[in-house]
Amino acid sequence: MQHTAMLRTGYRLLSRPLLTSKNHAARLLYSTAPPPPPAGSKTVPATFQVFNRETKRLQKERAASNTEQSRQVDYVKDEVAFRVVDRLLDIKREFSEVVELGSGCGHIAKHVDTDMMKKLIMCDMSETMLNRDKDVEYEVPVERRIVDEENLPFPENSLECVVSSLSMHWINDLPGAMIQIQRSLKPDGVFIAGLFGGDTLFELRTSLQLAEQDREGGLSPRVSPMADSRDLGSLLSRAGFTLTTVDVDEVTVNYPSAIELMEDLRAMGESNAVINRHVVARRGLLKRDTMMAAAAIYKEMYGNDDGTVPATFQILYMIGWKPSPTQNKPLERGSAKHSLKDRLESEGVAPTSKAE
Repeated sequence: MQHTAMLRTGYRLLSRPLLTSKNHAARLLYSTAPPPPPAGSKTVPATFQVFNRETKRLQKERAASNTEQSRQVDYVKDEVAFRVVDRLLDIKREFSEVVELGSGCGHIAKHVDTDMMKKLIMCDMSETMLNRDKDVEYEVPVERRIVDEENLPFPENSLECVVSSLSMHWINDLPGAMIQIQRSLKPDGVFIAGLFGGDTLFELRTSLQLAEQDREGGLSPRVSPMADSRDLGSLLSRAGFTLTTVDVDEVTVNYPSAIELMEDLRAMGESNAVINRHVVARRGLLKRDTMMAAAAIYKEMYGNDDGTVPATFQILYMIGWKPSPTQNKPLERGSAKHSLKDRLESEGVAPTSKAE
C-alpha cells in the first residue's frame, strides 16, 4: 500500500510515495561540539568521541545497498542540498574545484552547473553511497573519493571551496573538523554547510519520551544533543574563519503516521550510532507497544486535520571565509562621514528617543 508524504517548504510543495514495510524504530541522533583535539592529531581522542564512526559507515552502507528505497528517502537531503547551493550561488565566483564533504549519493551534484564550478569532488566514508548513482550523468564532472570527514586528506591552502550538506551532525569533534577545513582552504576560500539543529524532530522526541516513561517507567538515551545556532558563530571564529554568517531554516514533512517517519529515518542511514548505545540495549530495543503508544501520542499532540502528522527538520546554515589581505575590512569605529540621525530625518523617519 502506498501513502504520500508532502514536503512543505517556504516556496514549493513536493511529494513522494512512502512504502510501508516491517515496523521498526529509528533513532536520529546528533552531536554537540566538544573541544578540538591537540594540534597535529590525526585521529579524534577517545575523550571527544560521541559516535562510533564505523557503525555510522555500516549504517550508510546498508541504507544505500537498497537502491530503490534509498532513492525514495532522498527528499530531505535533496531539498537541503538545494538550499546550500542557493547560498553558493550568492558568491559571484566560478570555482575550479569544489569539495563536498559527506556527499552521500550526490545531493549537491543534482543542483550545480558549469557556471558555478568546473569540477565537484564528492567525499564520503561510505563507498556504497558514493557509487549508488555512479551511472547518473550530472552537468558538472564529478570525482568520487572515500574520505572520513574527521580526517581530511587535503594539503594546507589547497582548496577554493568546501561545502557540506546534512553530514556534519555526525562528526565527533566539530571544532576540530572546522579547523581542518580552514587549514585546507586557500586564503579567501569559503566554507558553506548545512546541518540539523536542536529543534529537529522535536515532535518525535517528545512523543517517544512520553510513551517510554508511561510504558516502561523510564527513559533511554535514544536521542543525543544537537547543535545550537547560537554556538555555530563562535565555533567558526574559533576555527579561524572570518566574515561568518549563520542562519536557521526549517523543512516540514507530513507523514501518514510516526511509523513511516521512523522507517524513513532508518532508510536514510540516520540510525543510532552513539558509542554507548549498549546502554540502550540493556533496556532493550524500542518495544512495539511503546512505539505504537508513541505514534498515538504523536498524532494526538501534533496531528494535522487531514490525519497526517508533521515532522520538523531544523536546518542550521553556516558560511565562513579563510582570512585574506584582499578581503574587505570593517571601518574603524568613529570613522563614519555621515550621521545616521541626519539620514533618518531626511527619509522622514523619527529617531527613537532614549529611554528615561
